[in-house]
Formats: sequence, C-alpha cells, structure tokens
Amino acid sequence: MATIVEKSEFPVQGLLPKKETGAYSFLSKYPQHDGRGVLIAILDTGVDPGAAGLQVTTDGRPKIVDIIDTTGSGDVVTSTVVEAKDGEITGLTGRKLTIPANWKNPSGSYHIGVLNAYKLYPKGLKERIQKERRQKLWEPGHRQAVTEVMRKQDVFDAAHTTVTKQEEKLEKDDLSCLLDHLTSSDKKFSDPGPVFDCIAFHDGNTWKACVDTSEVGNLGASSLLSSFKENQQYSTFSNADMLNYSVNIYEEGNMLSIVTNACSHGTHVASIAAAHFPDEPDKNGLAPGAQILALKIGDSRLGSMETGSALVRAMIEVSRAKADLVNFSYGEASHIPNSGRVCEIIKEAVDKHNIIFVSSAGNNGPALSTVGCPGGTTSNIIGVGAYVSPEMMKAEYSIWKTLPGMQYTWSSRGPTTDGALGVSITAPGGAITSVPNWTLRGSQLMNGTSMSSPNACGSIALILSGLKTLGVPYSPHSIRRSLENTALKIDKIEPFALGQGMLQVDKAFEHALHNADAPERDIRFNITVNGGRGIYIRDALRQKQPTRYQVSIEPVFNENTDPREKIALGLHLCLTTEASWVSTPTVLEMMNTIRSFSVIVDPQGLAHGHHFTEILAFDVTDPARGPLFRIPITVLVPVSISDTVNYEWTSDVLNFQPGQIHRRFITVPKGATWAELTLTSLDENQARFVIHTVQLQKKSAYRVNEFYKFLNLMENAEVSYAFSVHGEKTLEIALAKWWANPGDVRVKYCVSFHSLEPSEKSVSMHAAGGVMRLNVQSNLRQEELSPAISIKNCVQPLRPSDAKIKPLGSRDVLTEGRQIYELLLTYNFHQSKTSEITPNCPLLSDLLYESEYESQLWMLFDSNKQYMGSGDAYPQQYTLKLEKGDYTLRLQVRHEKKEMLEKIKDMVMLIDQKLSTSFTIDTFPSILSALSGKNKFNTVNLMAGSSVPIFIPPIPDDRLPKGATLGQILTGTMTLAKGDLGKKVKRRKGVQADQGSEGRRNVGLKADSYPFMYVLTQTPHKPTNTKPDKSKDKNKEEEYADAVRDLKISWITKLEGNKIFEGLIGQHPDHIPLFVARMNMLEADKDKAKMLDEIVAAADKVVNLIDQSALVSYYAMKNDTRSDAQVIKSDMDKKKGYLISALCIKGSAIADMILANRKAGNGVTSSNSCDKQQAVNEIFNEVQKWADAEDKKVIGFTLKHAMVHEYYGRQLKLLTKSQDESRGSKEQDKRFIEIYKQLGWHHLQRYMENVLPVKYPHDYIPF
Repeated sequence: MATIVEKSEFPVQGLLPKKETGAYSFLSKYPQHDGRGVLIAILDTGVDPGAAGLQVTTDGRPKIVDIIDTTGSGDVVTSTVVEAKDGEITGLTGRKLTIPANWKNPSGSYHIGVLNAYKLYPKGLKERIQKERRQKLWEPGHRQAVTEVMRKQDVFDAAHTTVTKQEEKLEKDDLSCLLDHLTSSDKKFSDPGPVFDCIAFHDGNTWKACVDTSEVGNLGASSLLSSFKENQQYSTFSNADMLNYSVNIYEEGNMLSIVTNACSHGTHVASIAAAHFPDEPDKNGLAPGAQILALKIGDSRLGSMETGSALVRAMIEVSRAKADLVNFSYGEASHIPNSGRVCEIIKEAVDKHNIIFVSSAGNNGPALSTVGCPGGTTSNIIGVGAYVSPEMMKAEYSIWKTLPGMQYTWSSRGPTTDGALGVSITAPGGAITSVPNWTLRGSQLMNGTSMSSPNACGSIALILSGLKTLGVPYSPHSIRRSLENTALKIDKIEPFALGQGMLQVDKAFEHALHNADAPERDIRFNITVNGGRGIYIRDALRQKQPTRYQVSIEPVFNENTDPREKIALGLHLCLTTEASWVSTPTVLEMMNTIRSFSVIVDPQGLAHGHHFTEILAFDVTDPARGPLFRIPITVLVPVSISDTVNYEWTSDVLNFQPGQIHRRFITVPKGATWAELTLTSLDENQARFVIHTVQLQKKSAYRVNEFYKFLNLMENAEVSYAFSVHGEKTLEIALAKWWANPGDVRVKYCVSFHSLEPSEKSVSMHAAGGVMRLNVQSNLRQEELSPAISIKNCVQPLRPSDAKIKPLGSRDVLTEGRQIYELLLTYNFHQSKTSEITPNCPLLSDLLYESEYESQLWMLFDSNKQYMGSGDAYPQQYTLKLEKGDYTLRLQVRHEKKEMLEKIKDMVMLIDQKLSTSFTIDTFPSILSALSGKNKFNTVNLMAGSSVPIFIPPIPDDRLPKGATLGQILTGTMTLAKGDLGKKVKRRKGVQADQGSEGRRNVGLKADSYPFMYVLTQTPHKPTNTKPDKSKDKNKEEEYADAVRDLKISWITKLEGNKIFEGLIGQHPDHIPLFVARMNMLEADKDKAKMLDEIVAAADKVVNLIDQSALVSYYAMKNDTRSDAQVIKSDMDKKKGYLISALCIKGSAIADMILANRKAGNGVTSSNSCDKQQAVNEIFNEVQKWADAEDKKVIGFTLKHAMVHEYYGRQLKLLTKSQDESRGSKEQDKRFIEIYKQLGWHHLQRYMENVLPVKYPHDYIPF
C-alpha cells in the first residue's frame, strides 16, 4: 500500500537562517531597513551577475554596482593596435575578424589581444568542458580517422601479399605511421580549450570591448560590452559552459580585464549577504535591499587562492567606491598576529574611511588558538564564528534527530597568540542559496565561517540601513561595540568559539540608536598588554606565581576628527572582572592620551583546563551602554605527566554526544620529540571523531605544530597516531565527536611520549665537510634507534638575470595618491629532463598577511613564452611538471616604498626538483666504519638518559643524481625511530576559509622526522682524451698560414658575399672545409629558395672531394693498429660528417625544387620533375648507407623526402620526433596543420589551430 504524504510546509527559514540573529523579526518590524542605502563589498572569488537573486535590490536598483578582478588573472594585453581593412581585422589568433556595421569607432583603431578561456575556467567547469569537448569535438573525428587508416591498411595488405620494393616498404610504413600518430595523439590529447580574440576600441563616448566567443571571427554574434559599472552589462562565453563574464578596460584600451568567478564560493557568499528574490522572499539574503561591490581577490591562476596584491587593490577599490561594509570570507594561519602590510591597509580603511570590515574566523578548530588571519587575528576586524541551529540541521542537512544548537566542530577558536579573544561574534555558518550558473545548479549547500561572515555582514547592513534612514551617526567602532554588547550568550559554548555571543540585529540596532551621541562613538581603544592585545598564559612555567602585566589604553580618533572633540574627551571608567584570580584597578580616568595601569594574574590554584575572563571598562555615568573596551585574559592549566617510567597519560572513560569536545592540556616532558595517541571505542556504535593537537611557539603559526585527523571510529576499534611535539611546551589534545553524527558513544584514549633527540634538529651537511657526527639521545625511556636518511629532492638556487622597478598603473594608487611600485625579477634555468619542480622564494615564502611586502607572485614560462603555471606565498601548493628545456620564471614583488624593493633586487629563488628516484644515505656507528663503508648502523636499544653517535659520510660521487652540480642542495628527511607510526601524515596547505570545513583535512608534522640538507661541492674532473696534434710536423709559418685560413673559413657563414671564398679557392682548391663552409652559407641564406641550383652544385663539390671508397674501407676495419690511428679516426669522422651533411643539403635542395613546382601548379608529370624525384630517392638511399634516416642530422632531409612522396604518416612521425628532441617551432606546428588538412583530419587541425596562440603567445602574460 502506498504511503500517503500530506501537504506540509517546508522549513525554508532553515535554508538561509535569519531567525537566529533576529534579522527576521527586525525586517518584520522595519521592512524599509532591509539594507537600502548600504553598499557591501564582497572580497572573494568573484560574483556571477547572472546568478539567481543578484539582479536588483528591493527598491529596483542594480544589485551589483561593479565587478572588478583585482588579481590580474583575467587581464588581457591589448596594446597591439590595428586598423580595419574592408571591414576586417586580423586577430592575434590569426583569424579574420569581421567588424559589425553597427559598431561606431571614429578613430578606426582597434586594440587586440587573445584569451585562453581555460585560464579563467574554475576547476570544476574546466573538467566538465574538457570532457564534453573531447566527446563532441575530438572523439567522432578521431574514430573516423582511425577507421579510414585501418581500411587503407587492409586494402594495401590485400594488394601486396609480399613487400619487397623500397616504395612499397615506405608506403606500408607510412600507413603504420599514420595509425601510430593517431594513437599517440589520442593519448597525449590535452584540450587547450576555447581561444578567443579580444577587441577593445573607443566609440567616441566610452571604451567598448568584444570577446569573439564564436571562434570564427563573427563579432556580430558576440556581445559588445562596456565596463561593468557603466551599464551593468555581462555576457556568457557559451551555452555549454554557462560562464558569465564582464569586462573592465584600463590604460586607454591597452589592458582588457575579463572578469569571471574563480569558483562558486563568492556568489554563494554574496547571496547570503544580500540576494533578493522578488517572487520568493523566503529565499532572500539577509539584506535584500543592499547593493554589492564584487571584488575578485581569488586568483584563477592559483586555484582561487588570495594574494596580497589582489587584497591591496581590492581595498583601493573599496575606498574609491565608499563602501559601507566589507565581507571577507578568506583567511590563512599567520605567524604574527595583527601585523603585516595587508593588515595595515585594512586597518587604514577602517580607521580613515569608516569602513566596517567583517571576516570569517576560520575553519581550523576545534583546538584553541586556531583563528585565521585576518578575521581572527587582526584589530579593527569583526571576526565571525560559525553556529548551526536545530532548524539548519533539519532543513540544510536533513538530520533526522533533533539536536541542540551548537558551534560547528571545525569553527576556529581563539585566543590569538598575543592574547586577543579572536572571535568577535557568532552567526549561522551554513546556507543553501544561489551559486554561479556554470555549476548548472541554482543553489547549493555550503558551510563554513565563510558563510557565517556574510550572514553577520548582511545583518550589520540592516542596522546601517536603519541608522542611515534615520540620519543617525555611527562609526565602525560604535557598531562593533553595539554588536558585542548585545550579543546572545549560548550555554555550553565557550567564548573562544562563540566570541561575545550570537549576533542580535534588533538589539544591536537599538543599542546603536540610543548611544549615537556617546562620547566614545568614533573612538577605537587600542589595548596593549606587554606588547600583546590581551593576557594569554599557556605554559606551566608562567603559572607558578602571580604575574604583573602592564596595560596601556590609547584612544584612537579618526584622522578627520575635530581637535575640539579630542580635547573634550573625558571618561570616568570603572574596571571590573568576575575572576577572583585577577587583580585590577577599579577606576580609570580616560582622556586623549595613553593611560596605563597594572593587572596581576595569579593562576595558582586554578583547576586543570581552560579559564577565561575579561576586564571590562564601563562608563560610570551610563553603565547600560556596556563595556567600552575589554581586556581578555586566558589561562590554560596543563597537567604534568606523573608516570616517569612509560611517560603515558590515560583518560577516564569519556561519553561523547554530537559536537562535544574534550580538551586536555599536558605539559610535554622535557626532551620529548614525538607522541603517540591511541583512541579506543568502548561501544558497539560507529562514530566520527576529530583528533586535533596544537602546540604554540613564539612567532609561529599554529599549523607549524599542529596535528589533525578526521576519522571514522569503528565499533570497539582502536586507532593510533603519532605526531611531533616540543618538550616543556603545553600540548592541547582536543578530541571531538563530529557535530552531525547523532548518538552517544563511549571512548577512552592514551597518549605516550617518546624521545630520540638529535644534536641538530635540522641537519645541514656539506659534501666537502668530511664525515659528519650526530649525537642522538633518549631522554625519557628505552627506544629502538634505527637511523635512516632519504634524499628526495635536488634544489637549485638561482640569482635573477634581470631586475626592474617601476610604478604600476591607475589600479595601484592608494589613497592620498600613494603610488605602488613593482619589482620584477627574472630567473632563467634549464631543465635537463622531465620532472616535477616547486619554485620557492625563501625570503618571503610562507608569509601572506603578515608579510612586509604585498605579494610574491611568480609565473613560469617556456622558451616560447608559453605560460606554464603560477605560485605565491605557500610554495608547497604549487608543483609543476616540466619537460626538458629552457624556462623563465618571473617574480613580482610590490610595495609603495621603492627602497623596500631595492633591498631585495638580488633575491635568491630556489627551484626544488623532485628526483625521479629517491635514494638513501648510509649511516655508521663509528668514523672508521664510515670511512671504510663497512658495518652500517643497525638497530640499537637506547636506554633512557643515554646517547650514541651517528656518523654520516659524504655521498659517493657515483650515487649523486645525474647533472647535480656545485651549489645545488639535496634535500630529504632523517628518521631515527625504528617504528613507522605516523610517518605518512601530510601537511595542510593554505585555503580559503570554507574549504576543509567537512573536517577531512588530515595534517601534521611527521613524527620523528627531521629535515636533511646536503650541499654539493664541485664534481670530480673526468679524464679527457688528448686531441691528436696534427701540427707537430709543421713549422710555425705553416701553422700560422693554416690558422689564418681556418679563421677566414669560419667567417664565410657570418659575412655576406663571396669575397672570402673567392680569395681562398685559388690557394686551396681541394680543401674540403672551405667548400663545406660555402655550402652552409648558401643553405643558411634567407633567399636560398632562389639559389637552389647553387646549393646543389656546392654540395656536389663537397661530395666529389670526399673519397667515399676510402671511407668505406676505413669503417669496414675492425681494428686500426696504426700509430696515428687517433688522427686518422678524427679525420675520417669529419669527412663522414661532411659527406652526410652535403648529401642531405643536396637532397633537400632538390626536394625544395619539386615542392616549389607543385605549389606553382606545374605538377610532377614532366620528365624533369621525375628525374628530380629519382635523384631525391637515390640520395635518400645513399644517405642511409652512412646514417639512420631518423638521425638528428638527417631527419630534416628525410622529412623532405617524405614530403616529395606525400608520405604524410612519415612526415608526422619525423616532425613529432624532431619536436620531442627540441621544443619545436611554430613553423613545425603549422606544418602539422597543413598535413592534417591534407588528410582531412579536421579534429586534429582544429586542435592544433587552437594550440598555436596558446603555445606561441606574443608576449608574457601580465601579472
């Protein structure tokens, strides 16, 4: 019997949550305060203007006021200017472009460029389109071509039961070559994607641009667009990709920026903040009346990674547009909180331009001190944590069991390393809303603090909309105080995750309204505590006695503040705290100066665990306004390991509910180097858990000493993991049951500490340094020592070949006209074989927000200037596979101070190349065994407190990687323990804030693993054979005459005319090198097509001068026992080379005559043509007596022979071989196209025509 389902209401409010923050009730009460009059800047991956809900605001204005790509990834150089002729221009792809009659262009000049669309396609879209294009554009034609060749083979085999004639062998081989080429092409097929011509011109009023999406030059079928902000115009590349794009035109038409989105993230974020669905208001974003400024800071070249230069450009645009709010759903782990050039630019926007900056706190929980930068680590920014409500669980995640609201497991927690709380407020961290059209779906579920940030940002837009409508003044600082002082505390959620609480729109609005005239409205209070922004006591050494801290409070005014307001500032403040272990003054008189006071924190007697309090400053005249500023204080009280035999700590039996976190803080025993954690299930239920451990070190990001594992714990199962630790530092072990995993489960865990400590934590060895000694000590207990050193990479240091500093364009001018400059460094290197490389700029690597420079973006090009790949702050993310050849790496560093760039003009770049085969370095127990190479180090049981030496000899020369040279560095790792536990853990890379929020980021330093570097010295000199001295029987005058003759001969090919040759021929009528030089000069002449008869005659002269019978006799000899055998061999080898060269040049010249006649339409039926063809055949047979037809020196003539006989398969084979040996040329690729056209292989012809402008660009692509 069928189930009867009654009609019911879907919980749409849970899809894009508004009730949790009070936004729903606020809009019900104030429907006109829906974001109208507010401009939100979305700094993200780009926003799709065609996505549902992003067209208009509630009052009919354009939803998106402008779309700008600040990364430069969509920049197309259009500096080439052409004039139309007969209504056509030729694009840089080589296509004829027809100018529509309705285009107005008074100047008649067109700026042209070329775009490879795949450069802008998001990864998912590129994969889909590649698959579709292969199926539609490649496979049908390819199958047909293969079938036709196989039929021809069958016909040939049927007609030739035996193949004996040379012509038949070549014909059969030609068919085989055709099939081989098709097979090889199918395997190597790598679709270059759509390649578009781009045009920009001025129509008399404004700049216009067109992208030839037809790919056949039909510009009338393509959209003509102006810069987006003028008319909000956009278009779509094709119905297949559904990728919408807009344009911006810069530098008087010389730069066209094509703006797409790098992934779906930015559109989803914008929709949460401000989407408007006129017919479906339940789907609206938080502020449907707000407008959006879409700024793409996720670089398409870097897989949507942000860059410092993009962020600075974005903040310039934010200030120019006078945006009210910024939403930034990105972030990375930072070594130094609240510092760096990018963070300073953000602070400047907040302080000087009254822009409210809202950002995601990060998705790197559940451990403490995991907030990301800038959202969780930077003053002036409102950092937002992520909450999931029961309504969201039901509507978004279809969770069948009702669970209480909670913070997402992955939501990052504070405090920051300098003591700030890290998270300001919390908002719902998931939503189902619009995504770009290219995803082929209207909406999508995403979760992360990337989603909680725009939820908060949209909520703040409601508040601003109301204040603006009512004419109520505010500042970023007053709004932040209103948000934090009215936020809702939620039971059982710690402040490190929740911040001051769940944002409450209605209450914050009322607070801002009632306190609009508060004296501190426009003031930011800068808090400094012993150099930090709060008090953070983490290690046991700082908890043995009370500690006094010096607190400084500085009121910071907007720079445009009236001086009289500064003079008038006088606040009577009371200071309070709820913690008995904190002693603070009770009052503070605040005026326009820095005020300081002391605070004493006494952590003695606090129970194990985390403790948090704040010192709150209230205005005594109106304490209802809430705290004017807060001084956060965090104390983590660790336990010590009492088991001094096994150094283990075991938990009690722990009962976990969904989302529950158990934290244990442990002082790692002195000398410990790694820990092993074993988690045991005590139930019959499976469960999903997160194990997250963190240790903090000064000036290091949490990820440096982090271990994270997301796992499915099976029923009654036991799992173990190992991770690196540092002795005497507090280790947090955060064990969490995944928030969306219903049901209770009981577990327990045990952590044990181990130690095999080397005398050097990072081992650097020089090849010339002799045998190296390392001491290894077991500090805790007996351990099995079995050292192993593995070398996996070879690093080549490079100095720049060129360095240029210049001012950038109009997009790169900060407020007050401060010009930004670029330093462009060029590095050249040779790749001797195919391998993976990782470029690394060590001076700036691993720094982004905290860097003193804006960027370190590099781009890599081959010798044809073809773009190969890019990288930026985190080198481990950007590995490229390169073929053999020459490469150029261009690095851009930016700053507004030229002197900062001058400092690093000689900066070293490292090219880290992965070895094709890793190898090990042997270790020995004594220096004698290291020298002899005998009795290698075996396993040793090392007792607690004892140590042993390890001796490492230099690597034998025969084991060094081929091609490794002086100054290069071999890198790898050294392990000491015998066990393998934990040695396969990988490091996480920098990502945008929402990625990895499903918990599947498994990261951590390898346990018991130490970096090993081996610096190479000069390689041994190999003995060389002494060249035969042919001049020993000559006197000085004869030697001089020969030297003068040879010098003159060497200049024959360098100078035009026959003067040198004619001057020598009378004196040396039979000197073969003279006639070889003459032949080579004619062959290299740019007008050689007019001199083919001369070339043939010159080649004949060389051939006639060589005694071929003597050559045959010589090479038939098995052994030459003559005393001057070396001299004779050298002479014979030269003559053989001359002969082969002369035959090939002669054959090629005759072949060129035949091909020229064919091109002229003279045919091949005349007796003269037949004679020439017969001559080519004879020369081809003659050459094969002396060299293989596919030899590098012969292949050019063999190709001409195949062209004469129209052996297309052999031509393809020879062209492919030539390209494999060298990088090929554009002319060779054009020859491929001609052959494909002759064969009717239109799929390959189309493929190669698209490849050409990508493979041979006119110039390097811009930064």
